Amino acid sequence: MAARRSDRPEAGNARLDDGALIHYQHYRHSSSDKCLLLVHSLAQDHQFWRLVAPALAEKASVVAIDLRGHGQSSKSAGPYSIALFAQDLKKVVDQLGYSGVVVAGASLGGCVALQFALDYPEQTVALGLIDTTSWYGDTASEDWQKRAEKAKTDGLDAMVQFQASRWFSESFRSEHPDEVAQCVSTFLSNDLEAYAATCLALGSFNASSRLQQIKVPTAIVVGADDYATPVAMAEYMHESISGSTLTVIPDACHLTPVEAPTVIIDALSKLISKAG
Repeated sequence: MAARRSDRPEAGNARLDDGALIHYQHYRHSSSDKCLLLVHSLAQDHQFWRLVAPALAEKASVVAIDLRGHGQSSKSAGPYSIALFAQDLKKVVDQLGYSGVVVAGASLGGCVALQFALDYPEQTVALGLIDTTSWYGDTASEDWQKRAEKAKTDGLDAMVQFQASRWFSESFRSEHPDEVAQCVSTFLSNDLEAYAATCLALGSFNASSRLQQIKVPTAIVVGADDYATPVAMAEYMHESISGSTLTVIPDACHLTPVEAPTVIIDALSKLISKAG
């Protein structure tokens, strides 16, 4: 039986115990019982996966989430935490009726995917960690506090040039202005308080001591020129998670699902095949 058209996802909202709504786009696969849960990067939304999700929906059902504070999900008051985001994901998975998921995320989404795998191992059948880290390092709390304060003081407009230069290589920015503009537009539409609360959540995130607990197939992908979560951070996760794979994408920066979607599609397709 063929999958339903992957370019026509169903939009939905999961209501949480605290009244918040989590928005998602659900690409249903008519013959596969596997589900891929995709989690976007900081200040993006489900559209972040626009170049990846339709192709992956040919292999499994795909659910692309808007995290709390992002996109069409509730902009509830902080504080936020990575564990709270992971808990929100579990509620969505439960309400959709999936007993197990391949969970994959990029940047912030990778932190959330990792936290989900650690907190809900019974529902995690495989893990994708893209352009992300298990810990931002000794100065993380201070660094992310400064990012939050800058956003609230100067506004998101003042951060666009800095963000775009970290997101994408110079050649990609030159050759694909529409894709860059889409990410910038999404970035600028963010709620300032929710953005700041998410920055603080990243500053307090540290799962580096728990990586050995991951026992499911794990794919780690990073751009060779990623300055936000450098290759060394990906290598640390790879060395700590038994049986994981590591893919380094030449000449790519931080948002590889947009800059190098075919590589991400290939990595996640293989991960879906490995999933129990």
